[in-house]
Amino acid sequence: MSLQAPIGVFDSGVGGLSILRALRAELPAENFVYFADSGHAPYGERGDAYVIARTHAVARQLLDEHRIKALVVACNTATAAAIHLLRAEYPGLPVVGVEPALKPAIALSRTGRIGVMATRGTLASAKFAALHDSLKGQADFVLQPCDGLADAIQNDDATKIVALCAQYMRSLGTFGSENGQIDTLVLGCTHYPFASHHLQPLAGPLVRLVETGEPVARQARRLLEAAGLAKPQGEGGTGWETTGDAAALAAAAGRWLQL
Repeated sequence: MSLQAPIGVFDSGVGGLSILRALRAELPAENFVYFADSGHAPYGERGDAYVIARTHAVARQLLDEHRIKALVVACNTATAAAIHLLRAEYPGLPVVGVEPALKPAIALSRTGRIGVMATRGTLASAKFAALHDSLKGQADFVLQPCDGLADAIQNDDATKIVALCAQYMRSLGTFGSENGQIDTLVLGCTHYPFASHHLQPLAGPLVRLVETGEPVARQARRLLEAAGLAKPQGEGGTGWETTGDAAALAAAAGRWLQL
C-alpha cells in the first residue's frame, strides 16, 4: 500500500466535510478523497440494512477506483450500523468511525446534564446504546432525535435550519450553568457543526458545543502511524466523488472549507 495513496472520507452527504476539515488540519501532508453519497441521503432516517448496503458499496468503490490506504466513515449513522462489518471485511485497512462525543462532554460539563442532538438512526443503534450504557452514573444525558435537520443542512435550506434548530433546542429543555441545566451540547451528527452559529445563540454563551472532528483526526493519525502509512511531508490535495449534485458539493466545500 503506497504512502501516496489517499485517505477515503465518506459521508451520506456534505456533513462529513466537518470531519474532513479536522483531518486536513491534523494531516496536512496527506491526500484525501471525499465521497458524498448524496444521491442516497439521508441515512439517519433509514433502516440499518439500507445503510449497510450503501456503506459497503462506497467502501468498495473507494478501494477499487482510488486504492485508498485508510477509510474514515464520517457519518454517525453509517458508523453505528456498519463499521464493525467493514473492519471484518477489510482487516488490513485502517478504518476510523465517528460517534457522538459523550465522553469528551462529560469532561467539560460542570452541571452533569448534557444534551445530545443526533439522528434517529444513531440514537436507536446498538452501538450508541452500548456507549450510553457504559457512561451511566457519570452524567445525565438528554437525547434529542433531530428529524430533518441533517437534510436541511445538506440542502442549505436556511429557513428550515433555523426553524428546526429552534424546535429541537426547545425540546431539550433549559440551558445554563445552574444545577439541573444543560451546560454542554453534543452535536452527534457530522452535519450539525455547520448549524452551530444558529445553535450557540439559542444555548447561550456559557454552554459548550462539542463535535467529533478533532478526536477523529487524532485517531486517524494514530492508526496511520501504527501501520507505517503516514505520509511524512509534502502538501496534500483533495479529490471529490458524489452520487448527487456535484455543483452542490463544490458549493458546500467552498462555503465551509474555503476550497
